[in-house]
Amino acid sequence: MSELYASWYDEIPEGDFISKAPTYKVGELFGRFHKGEYTKGDVTLKYYWYDPREFGAVDDGKLTLLTFLHGTSNSLVGDVCINYTGAELYASDSYQRSLKGAFILIPVANEYRDEEGKVQGYWAPDYLNSVHGLILDFIANQTNGVGLRVLLGNSSGATFVQRLMDNYMDDFDVVIPVGSDALPDDAGLDLYDEKGKCLFLAICKRDEFHPFEENLINRMNRLEKMKNVFLFLPEWTRNGDKGIASIDGGIEMGQHCLMNAVQANLMFDDGTPMDPRLPDGLTGWIADRAGKS
Repeated sequence: MSELYASWYDEIPEGDFISKAPTYKVGELFGRFHKGEYTKGDVTLKYYWYDPREFGAVDDGKLTLLTFLHGTSNSLVGDVCINYTGAELYASDSYQRSLKGAFILIPVANEYRDEEGKVQGYWAPDYLNSVHGLILDFIANQTNGVGLRVLLGNSSGATFVQRLMDNYMDDFDVVIPVGSDALPDDAGLDLYDEKGKCLFLAICKRDEFHPFEENLINRMNRLEKMKNVFLFLPEWTRNGDKGIASIDGGIEMGQHCLMNAVQANLMFDDGTPMDPRLPDGLTGWIADRAGKS
């Protein structure tokens, strides 16, 4: 089989089809985001942010804060990084109505390509203190206080938000790692239960980088026993047109890019949910958590 084709192509169910790109448009909402800069110690981070009050949200000091962390190399594409994090459509009128108003914060890693063309400066533990400081500074200086604090990350950003929650659990309420198997050990999961924290784990069972059968299946029993967990584990990653997501060329990572589905609010274009347990999509699930916080 050509290297341009995924090894799982011959396993696609009869009658199914390949979807080469997300069905949503990219860039239409970039103008709703502001740009900022934050310095802590010798680290300066750029960031994007969205203020729901500018679009009619009533500020009661308890609006949700959604912090999105991008995947490796995504900071190198300029403003398109907003979309690659999954955050762009969460600034749309319909998503904001579902969320009942939410701030959006997008920290940007100081990535660059070295002489060999490899990406350096991506999210790693040495960023933890700076990103944590940025989030707290944003809350203190750009809001009138917030309610539910949600961390959402894609790929290496998913691993990073998991580490943020592990290290600063008292400052966050929900963590949504998308496309990562970097979960805490059982003792760490016990702490989630003790502190009432929520975990929404989203990963495709055919993820190219994190084989489910090798890395996650043995954790399922423990995860299912958690007090506040939602496991979104589709067999295939699908786009809004219900086709199986695929990228032909370079690294085949169509099943790894579950963030496309998250950007689509885990809803298909025809209005049906990607998971029947989420009739109002991810925004509905987050709003429900906000109502209980």
